[in-house]
Amino acid sequence: MSWVWTDVFSHPLWAVSTVILGLLLRSQQRGSWDTRACLVQLKGKTAIVTGANTGIGKFIALDFARRGARVIMACRSEARGSAAMQEIRKRSGNTNVHLRLVDTSSLASVRAFVEGILREEKELHILVNNAGASGLPGDITSDGLEVSFATNHVGPFLLTSLLLDLLKRSAPARIVNVSSMNHWRGVVDFSHFKGENLAYTMDSVYNHTKLHNIICTNELARRLQGTGVTANSLHPGVVMTEVMRHYNFLVRFLFNLIGIFFFKSSEEGAVSTIYCAVAEEMEGITGKYIDSDCSLVLPAHLARDPALAVKDFEFCERLTSKL
Repeated sequence: MSWVWTDVFSHPLWAVSTVILGLLLRSQQRGSWDTRACLVQLKGKTAIVTGANTGIGKFIALDFARRGARVIMACRSEARGSAAMQEIRKRSGNTNVHLRLVDTSSLASVRAFVEGILREEKELHILVNNAGASGLPGDITSDGLEVSFATNHVGPFLLTSLLLDLLKRSAPARIVNVSSMNHWRGVVDFSHFKGENLAYTMDSVYNHTKLHNIICTNELARRLQGTGVTANSLHPGVVMTEVMRHYNFLVRFLFNLIGIFFFKSSEEGAVSTIYCAVAEEMEGITGKYIDSDCSLVLPAHLARDPALAVKDFEFCERLTSKL
């Protein structure tokens, strides 16, 4: 019987070796820093986590709750947020976990959320901007912003800006912005914010927003020097979360199928964010980009351009002040 090279795919060893390779690759994605080995406690501290009802955000909020923090889950859905809040309270044994509603795609919603925080909270020690989405269909919000840019960047930018005074009064405090390695494929074009000159191919718009996240984080860190407030951005890894929920069924199916073997779980994906927020090694570290294994790495060259950072930050300041 003749043999062809494609016969290898029907051999049982192919499936076995694929699983083993996948497990090895996943194990390599886990950094040496272990959340369970970190004994830092957050009693008396207040933390805000956006997008905390699912995925990475949910495990970040759970970790903070286990450390004794007052945790404010900033979520868009009241039903899903309430369910996640009850679960976190039960699993952590910490009842000081609260839900506040915010839709980062709406600047009015962001302002209303911050007004409530400033009215209710005397201190804020950790702010995690985790909420974001990929694959959103092209649309313009009521503020005149492209919806992905509003959700992933402009909304979180405004939220952070409005909370800066509270963070400064609570220093030492940390701002942690969840970005992505996809920022390497992003470009800076300020017309994108209004939905112009955008190509909606796969995750291209998402990539642009994640690049802006890092650029503005670096400039924010520079402006905050001497205040006791640090600002860092990070890549959580390739994670099995609901970030792909806006893609078509086939893309989601393939993503999830491959992810079973090669991608991180949401709990694993939360590690680098928790590291930036609580690790003693990150005390005083600011303006840095952290990889999924909790190591300091250089972001794309555009994210290291200080002149571009000033321009980007000032553009976002002007934009949010007019809306």
